Amino acid sequence: MSSDPWGRVDETGTVYVRTADGEKVVGSWQAGTPEEALAYFERKYEGLVVEIGLLEKRVKTTDLSAKDATAAIDHIRHQVDEHHAVGDLDALRKRLDKLVETVEARREERKAQKAKQTDEARHAKEALVAEAEELAQSEQWRAAGERLRALVDTWKGLPRLDRKSDDELWHRFSHARSAFSKRRKAHFASLDAQREEARKVKERLVAEAEALSGSTDWGVTAARYRELMAEWKAAGRAQREHEDDLWNRFRGAQDVFFAARSEVFAERDAEQAENLKLKEELAGEAEKLLPVTDLKAARAAFRSINERWEAIGHVPRDARPKVEGRMHTVERAIQEAEEAEWRRTNPEARARAAGLTGQLQDAVDKLQKQIDAARAAGNDAKADKLARELEGRQALLDQALKGLQEFGG
Repeated sequence: MSSDPWGRVDETGTVYVRTADGEKVVGSWQAGTPEEALAYFERKYEGLVVEIGLLEKRVKTTDLSAKDATAAIDHIRHQVDEHHAVGDLDALRKRLDKLVETVEARREERKAQKAKQTDEARHAKEALVAEAEELAQSEQWRAAGERLRALVDTWKGLPRLDRKSDDELWHRFSHARSAFSKRRKAHFASLDAQREEARKVKERLVAEAEALSGSTDWGVTAARYRELMAEWKAAGRAQREHEDDLWNRFRGAQDVFFAARSEVFAERDAEQAENLKLKEELAGEAEKLLPVTDLKAARAAFRSINERWEAIGHVPRDARPKVEGRMHTVERAIQEAEEAEWRRTNPEARARAAGLTGQLQDAVDKLQKQIDAARAAGNDAKADKLARELEGRQALLDQALKGLQEFGG
């Protein structure tokens, strides 16, 4: 009979292994010596040790699923329980039990981790839905559209939840995107309609602008172009493919008109500058007639100057008041000289002036006598009242005497 600490072989070739529950039959060995029998079953034990070691390493260092690990443990445990090896089988059982605990701990850890990931995914998807629903009301069409597309990509990268929760959140998310797309489509449809209306209005404005481009009614046409420009701005933008072409035609028509007007105005300005020079010379010639000493000669000379003045065309608007003012000054001086001459030589006027002066002189003399009489009688109040009346009559008399002197009287 042969034996070692963990097993023995009896005389019949039966191999036993020692366990905590006593000896267990391992098998029968008839092909060799008892030592060879023990060595064979000890090698089977070492194989189990190696297999358990490899499984422990896999559980520790890889993402072996709990299900696969449990199946592998059960497979090895079955071999251990079959007692087909010689060695410390109880130690193997303990290692397998510990490995079961490790696998269960890993299972719970993964379960908790998955629950955490699911919870995080739920919060992330709820946040995506909330942002999508807010973006659904936006009118920043490009930015909001790009952001919604980015949210879809983010959604795809998140883990799925339970079917009901995932479907409910996706329905809200999808509804928000659809609502935004519907609003954007309606907005651009309205915008297209507005732009088409703007195109029609601008086509009409262009047609009128082009029709006016050859006008020589400078003031009226320039004013109408300003009105057309205001209407153009109020019309809004047409479609991009039409806007630039319409604007170029509209602006081109104005340019034709204003270029022609500028050319005409430049010629007119040059002509008016020459006219101003001529009128300044005439104003200087007229000013030499002052002061008027010979009314008849001055009147004839001024008439000749004025005829030449009228024959000259317009002068620049800003220079007109000054040069015309100089002529008016001379004209007024001649008119005043004529009025003075008329008063001096008019017999009827002289007679009226003399008669008025006489009447006023009589009234003044009469009031003076009344004042003297009142004071002599001691009636100062009446005298003061008459004196105030006398002041007024005296002033009228002085004025009449001055007028009479103009007649040489």
